[in-house]
Amino acid sequence: MGAAKEEFLREFGRDYGYPGGPKTIDEIRATEFKRLGGMAYLDHAGATLYSELQMESIFKDLTANIYGNPHSQSDSSFATSDIVRSARQQVLDYLKASPKDYKCIFSSGATAALKLVGEAFPWSHQSSFVYTMENHNSVLGIREYALEQGAQAYAVNIEEAEHDTFTGNVASVRATKHQILTRNEAKFLDKDHTGSAYNLFAFPSECNFSGSKFSLELVKIVKEDLIRYSDGSPSFKGCWKVLIDAAKGCATDPPDLSKCNADFVVISFYKLFGYPTGLGALIVHTDAAKLLKRTYFSGGTVAASIADINYVKRREGIEELFEDGTIPFLSIASLCHGFKVLNSLTIPAISRHTSSLATYLRDILVALRHPNGTSVCTIYGSRSSKTLCNEMGPVVSFNLRQPDGSWVGHREVEKLASLSGIQMFLQSWCMCKISWSISFGSCYKYCGHVCWDDCDIINGKPTGAVRVSLGYMSTYEDIKKFIDFVSTSFVSTRTHASDGSQFCGRSIHFADIGFENRYSASRFHLKSITVYPIKSCAGFSMDRWPLSSGGLLHDREWLLQSLTGETLTQKKVPEMSLLRTYIDLSQGILYIESPRCKGRLQITLNSSPCNDKREQISWHGQIYQVQGYNKEVDTWFSTAIGRPCTLLRHMSSSHCVSSCERDGIGTCRESRSRLNFPNEAQFLLISEESVSDLNNRLNSTDAGKDVRRTSIQINPMRFRPNLVISGGRPYAEDEWRNIKIGNKYFRSLGGCNRCQMINFVIDAEQVQKTNEPLATLASYRRVKQGKILFGVLLRYESEAGEGKTDDLWLQVGESIIPE
Repeated sequence: MGAAKEEFLREFGRDYGYPGGPKTIDEIRATEFKRLGGMAYLDHAGATLYSELQMESIFKDLTANIYGNPHSQSDSSFATSDIVRSARQQVLDYLKASPKDYKCIFSSGATAALKLVGEAFPWSHQSSFVYTMENHNSVLGIREYALEQGAQAYAVNIEEAEHDTFTGNVASVRATKHQILTRNEAKFLDKDHTGSAYNLFAFPSECNFSGSKFSLELVKIVKEDLIRYSDGSPSFKGCWKVLIDAAKGCATDPPDLSKCNADFVVISFYKLFGYPTGLGALIVHTDAAKLLKRTYFSGGTVAASIADINYVKRREGIEELFEDGTIPFLSIASLCHGFKVLNSLTIPAISRHTSSLATYLRDILVALRHPNGTSVCTIYGSRSSKTLCNEMGPVVSFNLRQPDGSWVGHREVEKLASLSGIQMFLQSWCMCKISWSISFGSCYKYCGHVCWDDCDIINGKPTGAVRVSLGYMSTYEDIKKFIDFVSTSFVSTRTHASDGSQFCGRSIHFADIGFENRYSASRFHLKSITVYPIKSCAGFSMDRWPLSSGGLLHDREWLLQSLTGETLTQKKVPEMSLLRTYIDLSQGILYIESPRCKGRLQITLNSSPCNDKREQISWHGQIYQVQGYNKEVDTWFSTAIGRPCTLLRHMSSSHCVSSCERDGIGTCRESRSRLNFPNEAQFLLISEESVSDLNNRLNSTDAGKDVRRTSIQINPMRFRPNLVISGGRPYAEDEWRNIKIGNKYFRSLGGCNRCQMINFVIDAEQVQKTNEPLATLASYRRVKQGKILFGVLLRYESEAGEGKTDDLWLQVGESIIPE
């Protein structure tokens, strides 16, 4: 045991690892999570992991018993009904909810349970839907039902709780009200409303983003109308109902419904114990359930209906009334095995275990400093009794900073973490978690940023964060691995340079020699030209090839699209690299071959695609006019990549590469030129000398261990370049602003940010994923923003007054002159 772990155990040993439990944490990992190996899985807020023993018990149960449709009357159906009844009781017991006061309605997930509340709640034009800023998008979606019925909706920030001097209980809460949203008010104003209006207040038991946990006292505060708004505005009259989103918090601290009178609580079972997925529950108070009204009815929710007469008799049981169709009874039957795991460890012990790890990680990250004294991490969320968030869940969300205070993109953190065997979650501000302190609307309106894209830094600000979340099987070793990863990859090893600038210890190195001396003795020439007709498929090399307004003629002029409209790339379909292409310009034919297809496919270049109907597709925020091909072509490609797809050809677009200078030196984008379907630029240039240097590093001896690191050789084609050059010193291309190839001029757009596609290796017509060469490149080719650069992007610069490029060709062997 290392000194660091000994120190950790001295502080947290009473809480960590289930002391006195049936198994220690090390025994749990060794016997029930063997599949993890050395991986650190840190995304339990997204989905926790199922135990291997849990799955064995489920399999034995399903293979030993017969469960029939509970809507039938057979013995197997009665057995299923008993299992479902028992499962409902287990859910209520987990929340300490009395079966007299609460009912458990199964749904397809927490989101479906929230939707059920939204669509069945008795909204009126006098109603209000109020929600804390920390809510999940699935909660925010409820406001659409409210607004459509003329109700108003608004978000609040809980600012401070005022306590009674004598009892210590919360007397009132101060809050800030955000913009009030309304819709269709005029439509309902002339309608009479009888009785009291019903309002809904929603908050999460634990923030899915920051881990901040709301006190359940908020339920009583809302119901007793004790919220006081800072602008002096009054609360809205009517009866308040309270919804708790416990999908995240339930895993380590389920709401105790014997102590708080919440009306609705939603949970998700895969976040509790990993399996089953696609199953959640709405725990509803019986009084609140009587208010819910549904329009739709289905099998299972009606006692009788007649097709040719307007007659329907709905079931009276609360569960039966809201569970459409046949419930997923086999998944429900598996719940008892998941609860058995949690009950054997006990929830208090799980909470203490995960809390000890989160606290330790949070303390270490806060303490991390660069050599100049600046903080490495900015952590989000905090405990505060004043805001009713006096505890933190097992979640740590943060962003990383450079020594000069600039941000590290969260996508770059994910890229490097994956190489280190760490699986975690990257949180976009816009995404399905919270409306935090950054205005996503501005990011989308002005920069085109959307959830899950690669824009992690916009105008110098992060568009998302890194989230580490822990589960009952997380270990100290998981946290230590992550801390070592952050320290090694993102804590600078150098202080200020003499000129006042700052350098990352693992950043790109430039030799200290004059520009003239670098190139005067070196002769560069074009070594190879490669064209990739179909995006993400293999290309072909030629000694000479014509230029077009979009780069190399026919380069990435086609792409494959899934039947759902998704553009397919090697990142998601590595098998695309097995498709070999070749264009014969003299015959005007594109040839495609695949090891999965017997015949070679031929596509005539100068004939229109077989589908006369043009359509539009969006790629990287731009609109393209494309045309498709006949069924035979699409079937061939579907067979080749092992999934249904269609081939599309670029016909026209207004797409031109255009980027701001936010990336700084080495990654600037200042271009306006036509593109087909590449990600960023018309050309990618790679230097043979740079590849050779990379191979030397890959095969170098680790000085600390005196062992050879690897014995692989990387071919320049691994990087999918259009142009490979030879001559000069390694990485000379990094500093070029303009180059001349023969009599053609090109503009450098900066370095190419590498992703894990370069780690794909084709072996015996199978695609395998490795850690190299990206892991080695990350050790010495990272710029300040965290991007890993290798190769440079180019744009063809036609001379002023030059109207066409039809007669311009690139030729292998042409000299290259950097300018």
